[in-house]
Amino acid sequence: MLLQALFGIDSLVAQKLSVPDLISIDALTRQDIQLIFALAEAMKQSPGEYATGLRGKALALIFEKPSLRTRVTFDVGMTSMGGSAIFLDHSQAKLGERESIRDVARNLERWVHGIVARTYKNKSVVELAEHASIPVINGLTDLLHPCQALTDYFTILEKFGSLEGLKFAYVGDGNNTCHSLIDGAAKLGMELWIATPKGFEPKAKIVSAAAKFAKASGARINIVNDPVEAVRGASIVYTDVWASMGQEAETEDRAAVFADYQVDKELMSHARKEAVFMHCLPAHRGYEVAPSVIDSRQSIVYDEAENRLHVQKAILYLLMG
Repeated sequence: MLLQALFGIDSLVAQKLSVPDLISIDALTRQDIQLIFALAEAMKQSPGEYATGLRGKALALIFEKPSLRTRVTFDVGMTSMGGSAIFLDHSQAKLGERESIRDVARNLERWVHGIVARTYKNKSVVELAEHASIPVINGLTDLLHPCQALTDYFTILEKFGSLEGLKFAYVGDGNNTCHSLIDGAAKLGMELWIATPKGFEPKAKIVSAAAKFAKASGARINIVNDPVEAVRGASIVYTDVWASMGQEAETEDRAAVFADYQVDKELMSHARKEAVFMHCLPAHRGYEVAPSVIDSRQSIVYDEAENRLHVQKAILYLLMG
């Protein structure tokens, strides 16, 4: 496999991650990320070879928030490897309200082999991992979206063949996806430029922690307020919704603040001619991105969406196999 050879991985058999859970990219080593990518590529190219990889294993999906991509890809991923997924709807009673998170973790570990949690509070996922003896995967919190960011970097590798020499521009809100993209850039040595309105920058603690890893990897992470400065010469232009789940009441106010941060043809004209457009979806056409961009040939948003399946299958296999 191309990535297996590129990363110098001798064999994908019996490989494991250096961590028992996937809560944040910050906790992964560069080798962990490379292993995920190499296995995801192998699974994408030869899915039948892993059709029984998780036979007899069960995964609990705890979701406080709505989901299309995360829910479907984890469910299909488990099924395609011979396992099963159980959906637990926590949209009404949030995790920890009906019974303690500790008790939820201690019960689930007796019945299933892994947990994916999609919650508002990041500490809810952290607490699950602290008390469960089975792997816990962060399916999205208000602070982080690690599976999405790992998928994004895998997709970039797939499109360009390397991460070296690429300028990656993120335009919009310094939100959970942005935080995980920062974590990934720091580990992988990317040149990442983030443009947000003043007051909407990514959290300082995320940026500070990433800076320590960036020194070792050679990553360059730049945070500015000018979207043109961020996009100029970029090979990848990325955006996300201006109002995340839980911020719906702020939609109109944020639309006014972010009006100059829409990724449209004019902004894309400052990027490289071969630049691609990325968005984790769901997208709001006419707000953070113009239809002429997201529906153009430069857009690879559906490739990202597809790759969620392959990257998450790799994560499941490495943690639960």
